[in-house]
Amino acid sequence: MILNSAAGDGSALRWRKSSHSDSSDPSDCVEVATASGAVHVRDSKKAAGPRFAVAGHAWAEFVSYAAWR
Repeated sequence: MILNSAAGDGSALRWRKSSHSDSSDPSDCVEVATASGAVHVRDSKKAAGPRFAVAGHAWAEFVSYAAWR
């Protein structure tokens, strides 16, 4: 896991959220952004707050695991 990313404040990243987000509160979701070699994750309610990044293969494994739960 990468806690301090090379993307600085994250403004250069293109953040997106799942199409499965609760439509009653569109800001209540986790957002992800892909960058070279990493997937960055943050809370959409606190866009300027903390975030973390994981290697692309680790994110793919997590998504595969979560899809079956």
